[in-house]
Amino acid sequence: MSPTKDIDQVTTLRERVTELEQVVQRQRQRLQMTDTRFRELADAAPFLIWISGSDGMYTFVNRAWLDLRGRKLDEELGNGWTEGLHPEDRDQCLDAYLRSFGARQPFRVQYRVLRASGDYCWLETTGVPLSDEDGAFAGFMGAAQDISDRKRGVFTPDEEAARLVFALTERERQVLVLIAAGKSTKEAAAQLGISYKTADSHRSRILEKLGVHETASMVRYAIRAGLIEA
Repeated sequence: MSPTKDIDQVTTLRERVTELEQVVQRQRQRLQMTDTRFRELADAAPFLIWISGSDGMYTFVNRAWLDLRGRKLDEELGNGWTEGLHPEDRDQCLDAYLRSFGARQPFRVQYRVLRASGDYCWLETTGVPLSDEDGAFAGFMGAAQDISDRKRGVFTPDEEAARLVFALTERERQVLVLIAAGKSTKEAAAQLGISYKTADSHRSRILEKLGVHETASMVRYAIRAGLIEA
């Protein structure tokens, strides 16, 4: 082989290497752009988003997650997020998480986590496995939402009951609350510092205004209006 041909082959090889490097660079730039756009979108989401690697360690949590926890990103990454788990829920949460990793299967789990305010809230987290460009397991991606209200059982007052109950005078509502809480008319009078006759008069007007005839119905109105808990 002549020196000229050797030089031509080397030149061609270098050109191909350069082309490959340019292709790889463009792919990296596209991936970086895609990753940046995803993070911007995730940070704008009103719910919590997380991503973990194939080793189970968190590699990303969004702004909503950090706002809820009141911590910095590097504090939540890796296994830092587990520091906020409620002691009673920790084992169950991690067991569901790790079993799903082993099986490469989606999962759903509920647990309590410490908020920035210093109290615990209930989260429901779902996760699905991720694959890389070659189809290999790359970790999990998931979303979480605060379900504390659902756990507590949010009460929606009955509009008609609320209208009637809050049309009562303040003193009548005070009497209603005490009687609905199990106090007798005499006990309600003593607690409010009024005479039995006055308290009984308030009780009679409450019955009349609510359109009922017995104490049990008064109590039901107070509960339906959200004045007292059932």
